Amino acid sequence: MKHLLRLSYLGTNYCGFQVQPNGNTIQAELQNAATKLFSTACGITGCSRTDSGVHALEYYAVLEEHSGSEIPEEAVPRAINTYLPRDITVSQSMRVPEDFSIRRAVTGKEYLYLIWNGEYRNPFYADRALFYPQRLDCRKIEEGLPYFLGSHDFRAFMASGSEIEDTVRTITDFRVARDDGFVKIYVSADGFLYNMVRILVGTLLELSEGRIAANALPSILEDGKRERAGRTASACGLYLNRVFIRAGFCD
Repeated sequence: MKHLLRLSYLGTNYCGFQVQPNGNTIQAELQNAATKLFSTACGITGCSRTDSGVHALEYYAVLEEHSGSEIPEEAVPRAINTYLPRDITVSQSMRVPEDFSIRRAVTGKEYLYLIWNGEYRNPFYADRALFYPQRLDCRKIEEGLPYFLGSHDFRAFMASGSEIEDTVRTITDFRVARDDGFVKIYVSADGFLYNMVRILVGTLLELSEGRIAANALPSILEDGKRERAGRTASACGLYLNRVFIRAGFCD
């Protein structure tokens, strides 16, 4: 029996989503909670990897159990939450067919990068937003955004040492907004490379600082050299914001 879980989590205390040998993860917590709830070992498959310290406002995972439980589907979130730590919450559960694959169902994702752009640290957003005390120039950032839209080879915006061969991705939306003391950067794509969003944000910060010119971005994309792109922004400000699922997969 498969359940599609919709959840959210604060990633500060975890080594990402996927089970790791030397650190606690979101997947491990979900597996432990499901095993306690259904009194049998359960499998958990996530819609995406998220790195250490990265958060998720919306995330989907498939729970596979063979207990024959009679727990009503609408009661599964409340029941499993009793076994989860406070920084992970399941908000919805849907029964899906046995051949359902969350990886095949996902068509894209949207990430949010949150920056606290104030003179002083915001204690309520420690480990939840990047503290950036310099004034961010959103106009300069906006000048660079159109260069990333569409399909490009983003190997210059991938962490060094990654072994992925197909580095072409399609960015469908890229925007920045100022909200009082916060600067919010949103990016949507059909997929992302390792550390891609954090490097994109680091590059935008360097646009604001005048270290990189917007008209240099096409040649950076073409050259594909990691050292020409910007720095890797901290994981603390990164949120998986939305997951796009193909119509009909959850009917």
